[in-house]
Formats: sequence, structure tokens, C-alpha cells
Amino acid sequence: MSDDNLLRTPLYDLHVEAGGKMVPFAGYAMPVQYPLGIMNEHLHTRDKAGLFDVSHMGQAYIRSKDGSDPAKIIEELMPSALSVLKAGKMRYSVLLNDDGGIEDDLMVTRTFEPEGTLYVVVNAACKNKDYDILEDKLGDRLTLEPLEDRALIALQGPKAEAVLSALAPEVADLAFMEATMVTLEGVVCWVSRSGYTGEDGYEISVPSDEAEALSRRLLISDDVELIGLGARDSLRLEAGLCLSGHDFDASTSPVEANVIFALGKKRREDGDFVGAERILGELGNGAANVRVGIVPSGRAPAREGTEIASEDGEIVGKITSGGFGPTYGGPVAMGFVPASLSENGTKLKLMIRGKAHEATVTATPFVPQRYKRKQS
Repeated sequence: MSDDNLLRTPLYDLHVEAGGKMVPFAGYAMPVQYPLGIMNEHLHTRDKAGLFDVSHMGQAYIRSKDGSDPAKIIEELMPSALSVLKAGKMRYSVLLNDDGGIEDDLMVTRTFEPEGTLYVVVNAACKNKDYDILEDKLGDRLTLEPLEDRALIALQGPKAEAVLSALAPEVADLAFMEATMVTLEGVVCWVSRSGYTGEDGYEISVPSDEAEALSRRLLISDDVELIGLGARDSLRLEAGLCLSGHDFDASTSPVEANVIFALGKKRREDGDFVGAERILGELGNGAANVRVGIVPSGRAPAREGTEIASEDGEIVGKITSGGFGPTYGGPVAMGFVPASLSENGTKLKLMIRGKAHEATVTATPFVPQRYKRKQS
């Protein structure tokens, strides 16, 4: 796709003005880094607060056509307990195909109003496919309304609460995976305490024509820097979080992808979702291959596609995400290995530039996640 054909988010001009290095990503021109550099952007987010443009992702409302609960309907394609969500609560889930494979992962939130509405955020590269699946499978009962007039920005890091609560004190009361309507600089926004960096922070859905002004207001703080795709990737990798299309695809089950937490307890018992036979079978008997965290020895990072071998040299899998972890202080990776080699501490070999490097299966996240959870 040529640069002329790439879509632009409402923050494109701000990225260029700030010196962002623009690259094609999921059909959009997006900043991979700024003059601060990927390493420093990563560390700044871990230490203070990073501002991310994620407007390329898909936002949509889902409603039922007969006034019933749309969550009960979409549960046919998603194995999470969504119908129990109360207003302002959100949940990570996966969109399944008939074979129990993951078409995409997404966030589902119950809105306050209009009553009986769900708000979903899907991955940029998958949004049209996701919408088509929902329309094809459930379109006779659901109405899906893409929110094309809204931008999405994420403020992530330990200083995020202080920065955003200076504009709207009520955001400090949100716990991880909660959302509410908030007025920021005179603009009504949908704010959730969530993100994909492993840090505390917020995602803010804002009208497109107000996104630049709000972003500039947040950037007034010395604690806030613009962060590009490069650091976004290294942050989520250190947090042990999957990247759609890399750490799983439509052939990968939730059990293989090691996102079992997305499977609701009662949903497992009822088995009333597509692909349940395969998924429940793998839950009971184990999957042949599973995603694990891997720490290479030495300093050489193992990139996506690197072959994984057992200690005796047999090729058993591939790295799906890998790179240098700035906070971790060394290379980290994720990949699929046979279940027999998935225990933490298992020794592996990684074929990096034609040479075998030792590596160890390691629990994720590689650095502690610092979400602000509800006090019990």
C-alpha cells in the first residue's frame, strides 16, 4: 500500500509535528517512534506516563434488535462471561470461529446508556473481518454500529492517574477494567482504566475533532510523552500480552494461546459457544502445543519466526514475539512449544542467525504488571 493510500488518524498532524517516524501499520500511517527513541519511550512509560494514539483500532456499539441483552447473544461466539457484566464493567474476550480458533481478541464493556448497549474495541488489522463475522453470524439479532467519528488514545504509566485526574478527579476512583463517562476539557469522553502495557492507565474514546486538543492538553504535563508503535510492542511483550495475528491466529485455540482466563467458569460448564468441543477437550486433556514465555541466554534477541529446538536439537516450534526488554534488561520472547516442554525452567535452544542459543521457558509477565485493582 502506497503512502497516498494509507489512512490517517485524527492525530496524524500532531505526530508529524512532534517528529514521529511514520510507517504503514494495519492500513494506517502510524508513528513507530519519536526523536526520544524507542528505548527511552519505553522507559518513560514505565517511569511516568506515555500517550499512545490507538485510533486505528475499531470501536463499535452492539445492541440487540429485540431489546434483549446483546451480551447473551455474542456469548455464542465468545467464551467469556459477558452477560453478567454490570454497567461500567469490562472484560477481555476472544472472538471464536466454528473450529474453536481465535479470530481476534477484543474488549467488551457494558455502557451506562443507552441501556442495553455494549461497547467493543477490536484490533485494527481485524476490525472489518470482526464486524463481518458478527454481522454474518448474528446480524439477524444484533445491530453493530462502528464509531467512525471517535478517536482512541491511551495514557499509560504510574503518573497516568495524577495527570488525568487533574482534568477529571473521578477517574481516580476507577479500578482496573472499569469505565465511565467523563467530561475532559468540556468534552464528554468514554474513559476506561485499561490498556495493553502492563502499567496502570486509561484508554479514552473522544470525538475525532476533539482528539488533538485533548492530546495537546495532556502533553502539557512534563510527565507525558508521545509514544510510538515500537515501544508499544516492547511494553506489551514485557507484560506477556498477546499480539493478534502473531501470538495467535484463526487456527489457535484459547488453550493453545494460553489465554484460559478468557474462558468463564460457567461458560466452560455449559459449553454453549462455538468450538466448545475442541476447547473443552483441550482444557481436560491438554493441548498439543502452547504459548510460553521464553528468556534467551546472552544478549541476542530472538525475533518472530526464530526456530525453537529441544535440547537435543529437534525443531519443535517458532518464536511469535521477541525482542529486547528495556525494563527487563535483556531479551524476552514468546512462542509455541509442545506441552511436554512448556513447564517453567525447561531448557530450549533458539536458532538465531544459524547458531543455537540456550533459552529457558519462563513465566510471564516478564516484568510485574501494575494495574490498580479493586481493593477487597
